[in-house]
Amino acid sequence: MPLVRVMAVLLLLCALTACSSSDSDTVRGAADGGRLTIGIRFDQPGLAEHTLDGRFVGFDVDVAEYVAGQLGVHPSGITWRETTSATRETDLTSGNVDLVVATYSITDKRKQLISFAGPYFETGQDLLVRHSDNAITGPEALNGRRLCSVTGSTPAQEVKTRFAQAVQLVEYPRYPDCVTALLAGQVDAVTTDGVILAGYVMQNPELLKVVGKPFSTERYGIGLRKGDPEGQHAIDDAIQQMVTSGRWLDSLRANIGPSGYPLPAPPTVTER
Repeated sequence: MPLVRVMAVLLLLCALTACSSSDSDTVRGAADGGRLTIGIRFDQPGLAEHTLDGRFVGFDVDVAEYVAGQLGVHPSGITWRETTSATRETDLTSGNVDLVVATYSITDKRKQLISFAGPYFETGQDLLVRHSDNAITGPEALNGRRLCSVTGSTPAQEVKTRFAQAVQLVEYPRYPDCVTALLAGQVDAVTTDGVILAGYVMQNPELLKVVGKPFSTERYGIGLRKGDPEGQHAIDDAIQQMVTSGRWLDSLRANIGPSGYPLPAPPTVTER
């Protein structure tokens, strides 16, 4: 068979099999079909919450919908999947989701497994305590006390390593479980990012408060599978467009503003 015909056959086979399947592993490839599967949290008030009437609401949801729209996907084309601190990388690498928009801090360790676009928000680790508790003024005050965080996350261990070696660590599967334990007096504080904690204050403003002394810097990115620079660039452009258009600040004011959490300036997009 002449070389030209052989090459033509190979190109045709690629188009019908391998090449098309590899496209489906990219964000653009998935979005071209008018659908995206996006992993979010279902239990973070103000950020991403699955309401009793079936809606998905919050700042992370707005970011995800805006990015999807810039990729040509209508909100009706989004399939929402719940993801957790312990499953985010696996959800991406397994193909269970195309993107993760779930208060997902950018770290070098995570970038060994997945890629990030963004960041789209910056916050810091803080403490949630009972409103009547004036003794816990920072992580240094936690020695001998019970500190709660979620399984698969690292904030509580960070407190123990850096600030209070005698703190007693308690883990639950979800942050609402920690909040319930705090309200019941079973733990003395909950730790994670301040903007997450602010959502639980909105639900219980007379019972809970955020200490308000952040002791880390967390940069939230949008997770995607490795080896997709075109998708990463497209998401970066969408984040920048959301900021420029004013939609980013509008969403923050609507979803986070009522908690009293100080709204930060938009971060510089660096993951390229």
